[in-house]
Amino acid sequence: MPPVRRQLRGFDLKQIQGYECLLGVDEAGRGALAGPVVAGAVLVTPKFLEGRWAMTRAGRVNDSKQLTPAERDELWFEFETLAGQGEIHAQFGVGTVEEIETHNILGATKLAMRRALEAIYPPSAFERRVEPDLFASPEERAQFQATVNGRILIDGLALKHFPYPHSGVVKGDARSLCIAMASIIAKVTRDRMMDDLDRQYPGYGFAQHKGYGTEVHREAVLRLGRCPEHREMFLRKLLAQRTDPSQMDFLDE
Repeated sequence: MPPVRRQLRGFDLKQIQGYECLLGVDEAGRGALAGPVVAGAVLVTPKFLEGRWAMTRAGRVNDSKQLTPAERDELWFEFETLAGQGEIHAQFGVGTVEEIETHNILGATKLAMRRALEAIYPPSAFERRVEPDLFASPEERAQFQATVNGRILIDGLALKHFPYPHSGVVKGDARSLCIAMASIIAKVTRDRMMDDLDRQYPGYGFAQHKGYGTEVHREAVLRLGRCPEHREMFLRKLLAQRTDPSQMDFLDE
């Protein structure tokens, strides 16, 4: 087992100190030419990180891009089982092609991440509140909701104007167990969406390259034109330089 993979759990054990839970967030599809951007969010607790699965099975978790499709699918199934048993919470959120065009890829990525987190806790759950004292009315006590004592880790740099308090972890999918788990959730979810799009829009090879700018994909776009799931802003330079393929290298992931 490579040392770096053993350290993912150790990193989270340090980050969760003083908190009741840790939420990892990552995305898939940010650099693709077609399809949505998808974010995953995974919540873990100290009990989970000290539990049997994390002790014996977490060493197989890694940045989703470093795993084979079979390895990702196997881990996805295990995550579903863990979630069903209440040991973790795992959710995903989607930023559509229309939202990418409207808000740009960063804005759509933020939307996807927010939706993944909202499926676990709303932003208001992380607001600091003062518990009503003995002199508060029954109505005030009934309306009070305790703040979640949790910490959110997002892969990459911290995001500006994001509704959740969080910390950015550069290369987090290779450092944090919950971020790496979130990256697998995002990747498997998006890959399945691209498989569906391949059946809906045959000829582009979406099931093969998942919408990224491979040579096969670029040639298909130049031959067939764009489909509704292509990101127009991402294709402009490709279509403008269709007579000079040597200038298309920038589209590779």
